[in-house]
Amino acid sequence: MIKIRPIELRLALMNFLEFGVWGAYLISLGNFLYSIGLEKQIGWFYTVQGIVSLFMPAVIGIIADRYVQAQRMLSLCHLLAGCFMAAAGIYCLTTSQVEFGPLFTLYTISVAFFMPTIGLGNSVAFNALNRAGLDTIKHFPPIRVFGTVGFICSMLFVNFTQFQTNAWQLITSAVLSFILAAYALTLPSCLTKKEAASSVADALGLKAFRLFKQKRMAIFFLFSMFLGVSLQITNSYGNTFITSFSEIAEYADTWGAHNANALISLSQMSETLCILLIPFCLKKLGIKGVMLMSMFAWVLRFGFFGLGNTGDGLWLLVISCIVYGIAFDFFNVSGGLYVDQETTSDIRSSAQGLFMIMTNGIGATIGTLCAQGIVNYFVFSQTTPEAQHAGWETSWFIFAAYALVIAILFMFIFKDNKQPSASTVKANIDEVNSGADGMIDE
Repeated sequence: MIKIRPIELRLALMNFLEFGVWGAYLISLGNFLYSIGLEKQIGWFYTVQGIVSLFMPAVIGIIADRYVQAQRMLSLCHLLAGCFMAAAGIYCLTTSQVEFGPLFTLYTISVAFFMPTIGLGNSVAFNALNRAGLDTIKHFPPIRVFGTVGFICSMLFVNFTQFQTNAWQLITSAVLSFILAAYALTLPSCLTKKEAASSVADALGLKAFRLFKQKRMAIFFLFSMFLGVSLQITNSYGNTFITSFSEIAEYADTWGAHNANALISLSQMSETLCILLIPFCLKKLGIKGVMLMSMFAWVLRFGFFGLGNTGDGLWLLVISCIVYGIAFDFFNVSGGLYVDQETTSDIRSSAQGLFMIMTNGIGATIGTLCAQGIVNYFVFSQTTPEAQHAGWETSWFIFAAYALVIAILFMFIFKDNKQPSASTVKANIDEVNSGADGMIDE
């Protein structure tokens, strides 16, 4: 019989709430912005997540290391994130004409305090497990699974309450933040370590930039950035695209057109399951092979979105959601493995941080802004639902073509024949399990 300890249940609830806060709006925010006439600014709301993630987790992490216990900092960050997210929601609900400036400002401040909480939550969990004498490698992944469950539950709640097209999704996120802010204060204390604290340069991974002097690492990080361009595109526009079918007579009454969040939640379910395939695929294909699977999966992710619809083409959208797990997980794990085996211990953590910056920071930021320009031109500049649908098809095919070009170039340019050890594979899978949905986790 599997013995479940009370501390594991408490940490599972923490993870459930942590990612529930995010799941309440991450996928459906674009749909809401479209409904209030801010469709041409959707990209900025997703871009800012990458921008604040470049520095806020490091800054808050240093404060937690030196001055404020991690569980208290987790509580404070969620309290502030919840306040500003609630303010954003109340502003939208009480204003007849929502303006970009006030909403974006409130949202940005909220996100700036939320993004560090992912890493803080991990620190709290690792501390609690260590104090309980439990192996973090063995006991943390099952706990982290409840984060994905929380994310999916929030998505489904927002979907079936019809909050995905209004500001109540922001209020939902804020309420969950307030609950977690209170709950975090009940978690085991984390000691501060003033004498062993890292510098800002270490926390930001700046020392790892010397790896660009090595040709193969420079090529790897460059392609990491190129692939990172794809990471936030479907998070930004997938929900809006699927919901747009409700404006076309042929698909107006289809289930998918009115339940985009529920449909897209298959992506998160797939992500959880695909983690289990990685050790087998790495053994058979090696790191480069797994990376290529990820890149070609992005081609299918975008391509099937371009071909599918919520009617007789619903199965294509479902396949697109299923391959998301391969597209996201396979590159993040194999990329982390490559960094691990190619770097020395003194800069390994910094190099992993640099990998995340190149993919989820710089790459995702550039990708979201470019996607915004493409979608604004081909979709939101059109005046009829049919013309917009044609624009969506064109946009998805452009994204698919981009991913295909990157995959082909990577196939011929990147060289790697090393096979990672089983222990290294497991360690990096656990690292990916501590994050979610292509965003930075410091």
